[in-house]
Amino acid sequence: MRLRIFLPAVGLAAISATAAALGWYLSPDATPEPSMAQLKQRYVRPAVPPFPADNAYTPAKAKLGKQLFFDTRLSGNNDIACAGCHNPDLGWEDGKPVAQSPTGTPQQRHSPTLWNVAWERTFFWDGRSPSLEDQATRPVLSQGEMNQPMPSLLKELRGIDGYRRAFAKVFPEADPQITQANLAKALATYERTLVQPMTPFDQWIAGDEDAISDMAKQGFRLFNGKANCASCHGGWRLTRGAYHDIGLDDRGDLGRGPVLDVDAANHAFKTPTLRDITRRAPYMHDGRMQTLREVIQHYEGDFVRRETLSADMQEIDLTDVETAQLIAFLKTLETPHALQNVTRPELPQ
Repeated sequence: MRLRIFLPAVGLAAISATAAALGWYLSPDATPEPSMAQLKQRYVRPAVPPFPADNAYTPAKAKLGKQLFFDTRLSGNNDIACAGCHNPDLGWEDGKPVAQSPTGTPQQRHSPTLWNVAWERTFFWDGRSPSLEDQATRPVLSQGEMNQPMPSLLKELRGIDGYRRAFAKVFPEADPQITQANLAKALATYERTLVQPMTPFDQWIAGDEDAISDMAKQGFRLFNGKANCASCHGGWRLTRGAYHDIGLDDRGDLGRGPVLDVDAANHAFKTPTLRDITRRAPYMHDGRMQTLREVIQHYEGDFVRRETLSADMQEIDLTDVETAQLIAFLKTLETPHALQNVTRPELPQ
């Protein structure tokens, strides 16, 4: 079998320095078209989410993390919680093009969903965080997000009897118990429990042929074939977690490049999951697109050609029927209405 390397036209030194970080890979140049059964096998869900050895799951830790996640007291003005930008009613996003600061100032990027983050390897659109524990408190500290200095937050939490008791239960051997590290561990543990419930698509993958329509099945075939969506959005999470320049026009945000200090990674952003995508408009890292049809039109050729453009970005030509089939498939990734409600926790006092 002959293999072709999917890489942008950049220097060999840059390629060797960034290939792993960007998630580029070897792909077959010409392979037999897989059967539907073979395709479905690629989308089987794992049984349980993974937890790191140095932050093992306990119910008490997840409960504490949930309380912290929904508590506005983590912000400087006590007016916004993590759930303010990651609302479970909106697919763990906020429905806005970009996040807003506590004073209402628009930020650069769209709030990403938290579905299935337990399987992620890097975090944020530019991948600057290597773990959920590292990621968890960054929005708290960011002036453009929750704007809460850590010393002030720890002092506030230590003054709340309910939190003192909860941290003592979860971290009995720590001294002190309410620390930034333990705060991050609790938040990360809760976030790892945010696994999307079974969708119609998952039911179909599991063997229920009536769970999705024939039109959606055709869309799934297009997704893995002619439309080539699976090159970046393959696997059960509907993302490979890599970083790609998909040819969006430059609006002053270079994405992965500055994080790696490598020009070849400029304009590359993390490929988001497509799970619950119909509940998560607007789209792209800066929320510039309002509809799925607009997104599909972009991939049909309405993108910027430049040296860093991902080699997977090839023009596609879909008929109106095929576009409708593709959208029908994407709709099967939506969380069933009966499972969308997330109970808000009672907060410690």
